[in-house]
Amino acid sequence: MTSTTGYFRRVGTVRPSHLMFTAGVGALIDLPHFSVLVKGLETWNFSGLADYVIDEPRLRHAVNRALQLYGQDQITELRAAPWMEGADNSPKEQSAQGTGVPVTPFPQWMRCTACYELAAIDSGVFAFVNNNPRAPHEAKFVHDCKAKKPLAVAARFTLVCTRGHLDEFPYVQFVHRGRDCGTSRPRLRMLDHGGNQAANVTLECVACGARRNIREAMGADGQEQLPACRGRHPHLGTYAERGCDEEATLMVAGASNHWFPMTLSALALPPARGASISKLLDDQWPALENVNSVEMYQFLATLPGYGYLREYDPAAVLAAIEARRNGGGAETVSDTATQSDLLGPEWDVLSGPPPAEPSDDFALAPVTVPDALGGLFSDVRQVERLREARALIGFTRLDAPDRESEGIATPVRLSRSAPSWVPASEVRGEGIFLRVHPGRMAEWVADVRSSPQMTAHREAFARFRDKRRSDRLTTPFDPMYGWPGERYFALHTLSHLLIRTIALECGYNSASLAERIYAGDDDDPRTGILLYTAVPDSEGTLGGLVSLARAPHFERIVRRALRDAAHCSSDPLCAERLPCFPDDYLHGAACHVCLFVSETTCERGNRFLDRRFLLPLGDDPAPVLTPVGLLP
Repeated sequence: MTSTTGYFRRVGTVRPSHLMFTAGVGALIDLPHFSVLVKGLETWNFSGLADYVIDEPRLRHAVNRALQLYGQDQITELRAAPWMEGADNSPKEQSAQGTGVPVTPFPQWMRCTACYELAAIDSGVFAFVNNNPRAPHEAKFVHDCKAKKPLAVAARFTLVCTRGHLDEFPYVQFVHRGRDCGTSRPRLRMLDHGGNQAANVTLECVACGARRNIREAMGADGQEQLPACRGRHPHLGTYAERGCDEEATLMVAGASNHWFPMTLSALALPPARGASISKLLDDQWPALENVNSVEMYQFLATLPGYGYLREYDPAAVLAAIEARRNGGGAETVSDTATQSDLLGPEWDVLSGPPPAEPSDDFALAPVTVPDALGGLFSDVRQVERLREARALIGFTRLDAPDRESEGIATPVRLSRSAPSWVPASEVRGEGIFLRVHPGRMAEWVADVRSSPQMTAHREAFARFRDKRRSDRLTTPFDPMYGWPGERYFALHTLSHLLIRTIALECGYNSASLAERIYAGDDDDPRTGILLYTAVPDSEGTLGGLVSLARAPHFERIVRRALRDAAHCSSDPLCAERLPCFPDDYLHGAACHVCLFVSETTCERGNRFLDRRFLLPLGDDPAPVLTPVGLLP
């Protein structure tokens, strides 16, 4: 929603998940006729709304740990986007109350599509039109230069810096080369000449005749023509008190590196049965830190989702809580590592004994592994219900977040003041958890680690990191940072094969599925895959996915997946693909025909995939994970 004349108007709709990954706070959203910027958290209105808090203590704790690393204040809530039921049926009434995600037009310089006049929105040259509250997509700006008022579109050039500042392009100063126009009111025009080499846009001042092409502001030489960054955060409505030390960079508003989200996600899972009290406190501290009596503990154990507390001695748990409050149970380095690893607790629950009782958020049921698959899988489980919570904690511009390269880009806050909450969303679904036999995995890792095929992948990864090293990096560079390990290649490849087979055989849209790979190392026993539905619509919880874990479906699906992987219509090119100098791609025998899935499904952008690690391909096969009895 955006306020233009003192009241709110709807200008579009967006899915809650988009507010996490593509259209969050500080991001530009392209509407049919102009673009808008999502405003900071202070302007989000939750008055009159209920049930907007997303309760996920483990994720909230991880968010606070991440915020602490960036020197930001702690939060107490995860909140879904403000939405009121019935808003689509009576949009005019709901818009008047200001219910929705607030946005503001950006860039605020507009260009008439008929006469090419260029002016800011607040100049009064353009008028905002949206007379139909039930058709927010018709919102637009028009120019009164003809009888049939032509459309005004956003002038797409902006200034960005690595500290996340975003500003309008200084059109008036640029076209006049920093000098005065000589008239009291400069009047600009923007002429787009087209072309396929670069931006070919001429700016001219009708009042004094000054002309200049936007290409003079592009590239390294053009940066010298730009003013210093003013330290502006338009989503917060602030400027840096002393400006900004970083150089401003010219960027088109629709560029893909305009906004990178910083998100965390976690599955709502109870602690593993039989876990130690210390581990219980690590995972559930936000829920237990205020428990101070046996009666309170026993009452909490009766609430939905907390039945696992009945497995512990209340007195022992209360003593551990008190010790941690007084510093006696302060976090050690290992505790910190455990809590920062959101996948660790999930692995403990998914691979451990099933919880004593299911909850509305989680239900796990073991399935007998078919004898034919026993050499590959040690466990197969139906995750009959699950809930995934996602939180947005900040964003960066120009460079994507990189924990190892913190000097590249500065995380940008979501609010001016210290917020008590961050935006979040949740989806409910179902899934299948698979645990590859740890003995088989250990044997394969020992064989493949020194193989020429895996060596080629490691060298390609180092080249990939080195070629993409930013000139703005200020910390020591490790070319192997982030190497996922040998286990990840095998588990990730197997996951993609199963996702594609499930989508083909069972009718699931592959974009509605997601994966979580639990890949450990020599000191970590994790060798698991979770395939689950991750969409909020009806495909998420119909039971079709969990039914595939039962006999005889699962064995048939696995065998078909391996059979299909043995041949690709792009072979022999695909089967022979292996990165070698100077190549730096991060996959081997994999392509869109045989292994790639939608980017919303894959957790690593279709990287670290290679069919040759699951079954023999070509004349020089690598060690394969699949037992001989399962090979097609």
